[in-house]
Amino acid sequence: MALAACVLALLAACAGAPGDRRPLVSVSLPSAPMNEAARLRWLDRVGWGANASSEAQLARRGLSLWMRDQLNPRSAPLPPAAQAQIDAMAISRTPLDQLVTGLDALPDEDQKKAARQAYQRRLNELAREAQQRFVLRALYSPNQLQEQMTWFWMNHFNVNLRKDNIRAMLGDYEENAIRPHALGRFRDLLGATLHHPAMLRYLDNAQNAANRINENHARELMELHTMGVGGGYSQADVQELARVLTGVGVSYQPLDAPPPNVRPALRADYVRRGLFEFNPNRHDYGPKTLLGQPIQSRGLAEADEALDRLARAPATARFVSRKLAVYFVSDEPPQALVERMAAAFTRSDGDIAVTLKAMFESPEFAASLGRKFRDPVHYVIAGVRLAYDERVVSNVGPMLGWINRMGQQLYGHETPDGYPLNEAAWASAGQMNTRFEIARAIGANGAVLFRTDDKAPLEKPAFPPLADSHAVRAMQAGLGADTREALAQARNPQEWNTFLLASPELMRR
Repeated sequence: MALAACVLALLAACAGAPGDRRPLVSVSLPSAPMNEAARLRWLDRVGWGANASSEAQLARRGLSLWMRDQLNPRSAPLPPAAQAQIDAMAISRTPLDQLVTGLDALPDEDQKKAARQAYQRRLNELAREAQQRFVLRALYSPNQLQEQMTWFWMNHFNVNLRKDNIRAMLGDYEENAIRPHALGRFRDLLGATLHHPAMLRYLDNAQNAANRINENHARELMELHTMGVGGGYSQADVQELARVLTGVGVSYQPLDAPPPNVRPALRADYVRRGLFEFNPNRHDYGPKTLLGQPIQSRGLAEADEALDRLARAPATARFVSRKLAVYFVSDEPPQALVERMAAAFTRSDGDIAVTLKAMFESPEFAASLGRKFRDPVHYVIAGVRLAYDERVVSNVGPMLGWINRMGQQLYGHETPDGYPLNEAAWASAGQMNTRFEIARAIGANGAVLFRTDDKAPLEKPAFPPLADSHAVRAMQAGLGADTREALAQARNPQEWNTFLLASPELMRR
């Protein structure tokens, strides 16, 4: 009975990126020596989870230099065993236009049922590769903040894998629209997402044309991507932005195919880059007014002018800053912190790293460490990082399954708002029971991550030596009385691992 009670109690100087010419973004943080427990808390929040090797790296660099490394990530290879898995993926070797073949290209469905089924299997494989690549990078990349921000922006600029052929586009969307700008300028990120076929298909702008307006993309661009609800725009602004975006779409024609038959006066306006297409035949060339000011440009340039205006709107600075603070600090971040971050966003023309610097230097951020509830993705990745440190998993399939069981399938959120970032969304009794089962899977049967054949025997022992981890020993002093009591009653190493990974302290970052 005592054991059951314990179980129940447990259930709660580096250069910038290549081509980046901006000055290094440095942080001013306390210079006093940090103990191991404090370093682990920073690693849990800035990265995907603390482990012994990352704690040693932080100890060597010191907090300020380590944070400078994170805000200005260099290209850093993953461990060879992880990089080899990524290099073997089709999404790493095949250009997007060759991956996407479109259902429209298939002949009659009744005659080609087998071909359609094979096509669907291929789409599933490509989506799976994108999920696997994300997990491998989150587990092993030295650029932990970049991986955090890639996930944050993928959720902010959400697309859903179950719509159309977006499964084939996910890998390229993350790799070429999100990742290069995850710590760069928000305006560049905004433009990259708007021009990507995954977003254009997901929010139906590929169907937006003069005299056949589709407002979906325009509405979400203002409500979810930039200004936010109550940001000061009107329904008329949504309608005008939708007109701005007419003709912005996707083409599945071969890259060497001739352009469509465009009226001579508009031929110079036609644009084709990969699958992206701006077709003047579908664009509304009439005068437009957005946020009280006329659009001065013409053709595709109208979209760039609109994005400039949205990215620099004061409401966008506040909306983006608050969402970052919710993700990194608190479900209800202090308004004073949000205002300081918004000021940094505005002053730097939307530099994401500069905005994060204002947050990381704040007393509110330091005070929040160890208190932010982990969503399912953070919980699983942090658990495996702690349990196995730098040992590279050869099969992330079980991890994807655990994440799915908790309701946060990667790229699987149906609606454009992305997964919620607050504790209430993920702290139900059912969720806690599932987390205990996943803690047991990692803590007692983690060897499933190191076999590529599901029928192969598990290595012995089939569990990680968590009690021997330098990081675990360092964090034990901060564990609560209930957790320490449960650990003391564990009957074997597997049970000890399970109780630790299911503890209230490891539910938070």
